Amino acid sequence: MRNSVLKPILALTALSLLTTACATGGGKKKDLAYVARDVNSLYTAAKTRLDQHRYKEAAQLFDETERQHPYSVWARRAQLMGAFSYYLAGDYTESIASAQRFLAVHPGNKDAPYAYYLIALDYYEQISDVTRDQKITQQALDALGELIRRYPSTDYAADARLKVDLVNDHLAGKEMEVGRFYQRRGQWLAATIRFRKVVDEYQTTTHVPEALERLTECYLSLGVREEAKKAAAVLGSNYPGSVWYQRAYKLMQEYPVPAATPAS
Repeated sequence: MRNSVLKPILALTALSLLTTACATGGGKKKDLAYVARDVNSLYTAAKTRLDQHRYKEAAQLFDETERQHPYSVWARRAQLMGAFSYYLAGDYTESIASAQRFLAVHPGNKDAPYAYYLIALDYYEQISDVTRDQKITQQALDALGELIRRYPSTDYAADARLKVDLVNDHLAGKEMEVGRFYQRRGQWLAATIRFRKVVDEYQTTTHVPEALERLTECYLSLGVREEAKKAAAVLGSNYPGSVWYQRAYKLMQEYPVPAATPAS
């Protein structure tokens, strides 16, 4: 789910890191041969690779800067730039590890919000379609929430709030996909639980109107007409012009009312 809107924020932060330091450090990569170099040479080489879009090489050189010069005042910057380079290379696992290592060593640093932002983006970029397991999606939501909680006034948090809405919509879509599966199999109660979750937990998503209509269907199939009537009423109150309300209304009109039980 890579979003080009992210690039200005990432680029500006990366630029600030690059321009405030001529040297930095980071890393544990074993496939880069050890050649002792001064911090300026290593950092400059890493920056050059980054400018050339050779992101994996840049990340390894930023890591090497930290490894060879761990006590340099710029080591923490190379650590973040390594995480940023791994992100651009699509190596999200390494990017997360680098950013988390930075936070473990420098939890109160002024660049900590950026590290949290990178971690959230690394998870966000891995979100898969709704037919697959959504563990990564939940991790993305948790990481975005952590960023918003810790640094609510930052530009990173503002972007994270937009992404939370998209992630919630994605998770709701997964519930709908599973609910429809149960519905096709005539497993009305199981389907109801999924559609109910969308209505209760993902109220601001685009899936709510359909969830309410399908709840109407399921409740009618279960023989609990009053619950179906409530679902249809909520749908009509909140989404009166939607095709889902038209379907629910038609169902309520066509579905037979249970005959009254004769008095004994």
